[in-house]
Amino acid sequence: MNGGWARIAALALALMALPGCEGTRSPPPAQAVGTTTTSAAAATTLASTTTVPIWRVSGHVTNADGSPLARARVSLGESTAMTGPDGWFELEVMAPGSIDVAKPGWESVEIPWQDGHPSVSAVMSPLRIRGIRVGGEAAGDDAMFQSLVDLADRSAINAFVFDTKQEGGDVLYRSSVPEATEIGAVKPAYDPAERVAQAHEAGLYTITRIVTFEDALRAAARPEEKLAGPWLDPRSASAGAYNLALAQEACDLGFDEIMFDYVRFPSGSTAKVTGQLEMSQDERVTAVTSFLAEASRLLNPMGCAVSAAVFGIVVSTSDDQGLGQRPEELSGHVDVLSPMVYPSHYSPGWLGYDDPNGHPYDVTSAAIIDGQARIDEGALLRPWLQAFWWNDAQIRSAIQAAEDLGSGWTLWNVRSNFDLEALPTDAEVAP
Repeated sequence: MNGGWARIAALALALMALPGCEGTRSPPPAQAVGTTTTSAAAATTLASTTTVPIWRVSGHVTNADGSPLARARVSLGESTAMTGPDGWFELEVMAPGSIDVAKPGWESVEIPWQDGHPSVSAVMSPLRIRGIRVGGEAAGDDAMFQSLVDLADRSAINAFVFDTKQEGGDVLYRSSVPEATEIGAVKPAYDPAERVAQAHEAGLYTITRIVTFEDALRAAARPEEKLAGPWLDPRSASAGAYNLALAQEACDLGFDEIMFDYVRFPSGSTAKVTGQLEMSQDERVTAVTSFLAEASRLLNPMGCAVSAAVFGIVVSTSDDQGLGQRPEELSGHVDVLSPMVYPSHYSPGWLGYDDPNGHPYDVTSAAIIDGQARIDEGALLRPWLQAFWWNDAQIRSAIQAAEDLGSGWTLWNVRSNFDLEALPTDAEVAP
């Protein structure tokens, strides 16, 4: 059960290599140079075996406040590099041209480059995502889906969050991952390739949510991976490989971002019988971060951003709450961290409020501020906001808190039931 995470890539790729699992996206060109350099060395003309001149150019990629951005893909012609934790890269190129800088979840940058210039710099801006959840039922109903597209067109909504694997383990499309069929998980509700194409045509960013370690179907079919109840062990290499194979397939289907939900150990009474509370915090956190690190290693080169949904409370507490989720560690391995900021779920007395649910702006603001202070510089904080048990004014108040703090956001409603009056317009969120 506790197999090494080094096996995950091989397992996932083996699953995807089986008949019917061919992807639609091509992998990026091979990396030409090492991923990092600590100095902006002068451009140097070298002699190759064919006497074609080669120029070496280095550079630095940052966000607007100057913080370095890791895992940005930098390319000129056939030469490609990835920035390291310090934001530096180095390329060897054979001709002048435009340097393209891309990072999933961020606006791409193009830099004209002429030989003789020793270094370049690029400043990237994050995509400000304002999204709504599109559950399987909504995605499978033509009229309902079109109504959500129309809602986005009339509001500031610019992203849809679909489900491809939901709670319980149901896979909501005709997956080509063999294990999904083998364990009886394939229960088609909609055609994701068709819906993604329609969303893209409407100018929308697309995210899919993959419920990861809460999976009753797989727990029954693969008891050796099970912790207790419907929960798989996050340390299980084979459980991880299955979810990564589904994630790679989703990326091939055209989704812009893969969000892993339930990427944790169980909570509540289940946690008391799994043995996880006898583990050290480092053991739990390492299990979760190892999975997410492998996900980013596989999915970022395919062009997909990687995000993780986490409990809202973990951004405001110093420990992992027994779940294996701490912002400091997790955010170093994903592009986006999405705490579920639902004031209705907070206990009486939180932040001094007898009823946190009655204070949408203040409670939402506090959680975002706490989270922003604790995430890795290369990651974004984009909370899930409560769009249930509230009226339109309360939902707007929580959205305003996120907007005031410069954060993107997504709205959770299990039935994908959203009112136009609860949503800001493009003019209201314009810079």
